[in-house]
Amino acid sequence: MYVRVLLFLQTEQHFSDVVLSEEYLNLGVEQVCSLISSDKLTIASEEKVFEAVIAWVNHDKDVRQELMARLMEHVRLPLLSREYLVQRVEEEILVKNSSACKDYLIEAMKYHLLPTEQRALMKSTRTKLRTPASLPKLMMVVGGQAPKAIRSVECYDFKEERWHQVAELPSRRCRAGMVYMGGMVYAVGGFNGSLRVRTVDSYDPVKDQWTSVANMQDRRSTLGAAVLNGLLYAVGGFDGSTGLSSVEVYNLKTNEWFHVAPMNTRRSSVGVGVVGGKLYAVGGYDGASRQCLSSVECYDANTNEWTYVAEMSTRRSGAGVGVLNNLLYAVGGHDGPLVRKSVEVFDPVASTWKQVADMNMCRRNAGVCAVNGLLYVVGGDDGSCNLSTVEYYNPTTDKWTVVSSCMSTGRSYAGVTVIDKPL
Repeated sequence: MYVRVLLFLQTEQHFSDVVLSEEYLNLGVEQVCSLISSDKLTIASEEKVFEAVIAWVNHDKDVRQELMARLMEHVRLPLLSREYLVQRVEEEILVKNSSACKDYLIEAMKYHLLPTEQRALMKSTRTKLRTPASLPKLMMVVGGQAPKAIRSVECYDFKEERWHQVAELPSRRCRAGMVYMGGMVYAVGGFNGSLRVRTVDSYDPVKDQWTSVANMQDRRSTLGAAVLNGLLYAVGGFDGSTGLSSVEVYNLKTNEWFHVAPMNTRRSSVGVGVVGGKLYAVGGYDGASRQCLSSVECYDANTNEWTYVAEMSTRRSGAGVGVLNNLLYAVGGHDGPLVRKSVEVFDPVASTWKQVADMNMCRRNAGVCAVNGLLYVVGGDDGSCNLSTVEYYNPTTDKWTVVSSCMSTGRSYAGVTVIDKPL
């Protein structure tokens, strides 16, 4: 019995791989229903569940097509995008041939058309977000300056409390944007030691392998990068001659970049974070006024507009920006020659900044990420040398603690993100 439960848990965690196997296609309908109805499925999108149902039915279509409605009851169609519902689900012949399936599609479209407060009242298992069991995490530190741009990539295992090397970048890269999206790591733009670049490399943690994806339209180093609504945003930065206010967005499905509304201010060495479905650009350096910035602006994807929010208490360029418990942290950074150890936190609901405890050391151009209820700050420089140390902030105690294990290399301007540990 224990072995069967363990296998089921592994199937939930590796759903995207499992459904490509012959074993999955030969499961009985009860087993498929049991799997796809689980709250614990680890999936990038509900699309995976829909496609898995279609693949299973098509494997023995004559016999299985009459089971379509029974399966579709467990696909959470309201969680899919409107575009996918119209372009893929509605056009699927197996859906068209079932009146019950069409009812599920109408339910999903109605869910999208309702205002937010009414959506909350439209409760069914199909509108409930899946909550996969948390996989062990790794902190990945990519490239950086040490003192020149490097290719080295290392990972910190939180459970083992140690660092290990993984596949190097295809080329030297520092001052890049870094995100984890759809199970892959993206290193966006940056500086290769001689040029600001438009290139983007993608890392597969399971294969321990880097590949290139579509280039950005603009060269950008010291940019901010974040994921909002399943899209990758590259914000501001420096193109080699001027600070940028422009923003472009990568669509993973089409492998294309496109521009959205620019910020109100040019910002190189900018930090970004997403809170409450909005993207925040924090501080940076405005090449026009030659000032480090205390201003902060917020992007609403629904209106394609940037608006200013409350300013920080101090100017910060090269601040580390992270999100923890729906609050936005601005960590360190500098104002001219002064490198800061101070930290402040923004509450979007109250629209106010407040100071929290200082870090143990001054840092600018450090990487920041949140994991297990703690905010980690990685490397950076103190104004005179690159740092290999890592420290974390505990919001419950308002204290910073230095991690006992250092990186193998002191590095500033590295890309930092948290990934699921490959099993």
